[in-house]
Amino acid sequence: MSLATLTESDVAAIAEQVSNWGRWGPDDEIGVLNLITPEHRAAAAALIEEGASVSCARPLPVRAARNNPNPVQHLMIRVGDAPGMGGSADYFAIGPHGFATTHLDALCHVFADGKMYNGFDQGEVRSDGAWKLSIMAGGDGIVARGVLLDIARLRGVEWLEPGEPIGVEELEAAESAEGVEVGEGDILLIGTGRDAREAHEGGPWDPLEEGLAGLAAETLPWLHARGISMLGCDGASDVMPSGVPGWWMPIHQIVIPWLGMHLIDNMQLDRLAAACDERGRYAFCFVMAPLRLERGTASPVNPLAIF
Repeated sequence: MSLATLTESDVAAIAEQVSNWGRWGPDDEIGVLNLITPEHRAAAAALIEEGASVSCARPLPVRAARNNPNPVQHLMIRVGDAPGMGGSADYFAIGPHGFATTHLDALCHVFADGKMYNGFDQGEVRSDGAWKLSIMAGGDGIVARGVLLDIARLRGVEWLEPGEPIGVEELEAAESAEGVEVGEGDILLIGTGRDAREAHEGGPWDPLEEGLAGLAAETLPWLHARGISMLGCDGASDVMPSGVPGWWMPIHQIVIPWLGMHLIDNMQLDRLAAACDERGRYAFCFVMAPLRLERGTASPVNPLAIF
């Protein structure tokens, strides 16, 4: 399938084209989450027929790996194999950004020419945290219709190789193959088969060195036109390398600061893909509750697909 050849200036023009700055007023800090209306949440809840729930999160990565130089710290502070303990307790610390932990990026995560979404100055993120556009945008939880577009399934392969791009033509072909259409307010999940490749290769790889499969920059106007409220992927949404000079991760660099769209990185989608295949159904109720961390730039998350 063909992909558009984009230059650095082409992508800069797309950023202006898809900008949502001012759309919901000068003080807006939630971006396209505005598209998840009470009616949309109620319709999403109505998709629950069986009560079956599937987690879309990777286990928290507590060991260093090629994609995880800063593993989750998990320490026991009360244990059952020590005398005199009446219970157990632990302590953990997480650096959520990167390529290992399933996390939600806040809208303060990426700057564009000194600005953040809606024109807020990047100086609003200081040594004591983000005073604008923090992860608290999702503090009341996120409930919407979720849609999985399984590109590995569409291609008839177990996984896409690192660096393989996904364009608009394939997104629409996946919609047709799955009998689903991505619409306004939906949370779109992109499956590349990363979990299967990791299992086959005996573990993770370093995306900074070897790349990741993901969306090509040509999909940006499509994402905007469809009115999705959030984007998630078993990778980082971006194809790496991007193939566009001057833009390292154009999906991140445009979706977050220009569209005002939160991203879910490093999802585990193999179990969800199996559940969708079993039912012949690729839309579901999506539920996620980011941590209420004031001034946080991200949150580890456990997204749930409920059928």
